[in-house]
Amino acid sequence: MAAVLRVLLAAMGVVAWVTASTAQGYPNKPVRVVVGFPAGGPTDVIARLVAQKLSDNLGHQFFVENIGGAGGNTAAGQVARVTPDGYTIMVISTGFVVNPSLYAKVPYDPIKDFTPVTLVAVSPNVVVVNPQVPAKTIPELVQLIRDNPGKYSFAGPGVGSTPHLGGELFRLAFKLDLVHVPFTGAAPAIQATIGGHTPIAFTALPPALSAVQSGQLRALGVASAERAAGMPDVPTFAEQGIKDQEADTLTGIVAPAGTPKEIVDLLYREIAKAVTQPDVKERLAGLGFKAVANTPDQFGARIKLEIEKWGKVVSDAKLRIE
Repeated sequence: MAAVLRVLLAAMGVVAWVTASTAQGYPNKPVRVVVGFPAGGPTDVIARLVAQKLSDNLGHQFFVENIGGAGGNTAAGQVARVTPDGYTIMVISTGFVVNPSLYAKVPYDPIKDFTPVTLVAVSPNVVVVNPQVPAKTIPELVQLIRDNPGKYSFAGPGVGSTPHLGGELFRLAFKLDLVHVPFTGAAPAIQATIGGHTPIAFTALPPALSAVQSGQLRALGVASAERAAGMPDVPTFAEQGIKDQEADTLTGIVAPAGTPKEIVDLLYREIAKAVTQPDVKERLAGLGFKAVANTPDQFGARIKLEIEKWGKVVSDAKLRIE
């Protein structure tokens, strides 16, 4: 028994030494940064912004690889099974925490299969209406829908998106007769609302910004704890007396479970340093995002909170993708 114990302890020592050695020389080759969506969207743009800063600061290339499919599930399933050596990391959006509740089956577990690195940035959802809609505030919108059962619908950028779930959270909270009309993205959802085909839209801030600024849409409220920099005159839900309606679009970075803590901490520190730089903050603000860069532990707690929150909405709204 003593001999077996010595062998096990020696093996553990070798593993610890290899892990420490790997972390100490990291990175010594290019690092793959996986994005579960096609190029050009906000997640991809933020991934490329972060990857460039990491490349500049750590001396080896961090290159973005887009693996689309199933709302990010395909990419997450692949990353969950790679060697956890820090040479593959993943940039995630809110779907990462929503999809396990929404889809009948997903190829990953967001808690067991991944190690959180940092929440890079967040963007709040916003409720906008066609200018012909008489409501000027969120409470007025609630009353308008209640007074006209079966008349109102809201546009959203696809089933299970954060704006869709934010709309469902709103509908459930006030027991409204309000129908979701899914579109293939934010742009067509906004165009439908501008055209009056859907009088209301729940959307992330960035795609709605220009339409609100030009007067094509009226913004009634921002679903966040504080006002959005891009729409400083638009009050939050809470400022209008409506609580527990926060709905952020998250962009964060995770690594496969088992990635050495030294590497995770290094990536966190470098990303936190990068997002404080004026050019990065300005670029994020232009996308409608606010820099966060919290610690791995804080991001892990936020992931668990989001899973619980949106899982309940998915269940209560009886949503399911087979």
